[in-house]
Amino acid sequence: MIFLSKLATMNFLAHIYLSGTNERIQIGNFMGDGIRGKDYKNYHTDIQLGVLLHRSIDSFTDFHPIFRQSKYRLVPKFNHFSGIIIDMFYDHFLAKEWAMYHDEDLEVFTQRFYRSLENHKEELNLKTQNLLPYLIKGNWLLRYANLTDLQQILKQMDHRFAMKSNMYEAVDDLYANYEDFQREFHLFFKDLMVHAETERIRIGEELRK
Repeated sequence: MIFLSKLATMNFLAHIYLSGTNERIQIGNFMGDGIRGKDYKNYHTDIQLGVLLHRSIDSFTDFHPIFRQSKYRLVPKFNHFSGIIIDMFYDHFLAKEWAMYHDEDLEVFTQRFYRSLENHKEELNLKTQNLLPYLIKGNWLLRYANLTDLQQILKQMDHRFAMKSNMYEAVDDLYANYEDFQREFHLFFKDLMVHAETERIRIGEELRK
């Protein structure tokens, strides 16, 4: 079981997208939650960059007023799980409206990332190696675009937590406030894209010193 203090961010698609085109940076950003403290130093420099970028993105997100606005809409019903739910809502909008942010078809993008994980399997941490077959078989990165699939994923996640969240019920809130969440996502993501690009350059320069 996963306890509340160990809950991880779930916006996988956003983390990969914000990494740029370097495969190892994408992988480091994807598995960033599973690498604690200074353990990132045990990996390839580009994976290190991805892990540190992941942490910067999470910190920026947690304190951004628009993300908080979205999250607080759910707090009365979902309390500490609200941040994870909004992560997934935002990945839903990124997947659904992918063409606004990327010229490549989402399915092509996700399949290439799955291949990258397979090609670098020996460089993945154990948590990501164990996750890999479920990620690929379930095609999680693509399924977030569909609300029925998103609700099913949230329901499956609920069984992994020591504290029951009933997160799947949040899809009802998404339906009820869809335009508000959608608007907030786009406003927030514009800021996040600028932050991620700046941080990717800064962190890369720091690691090369």
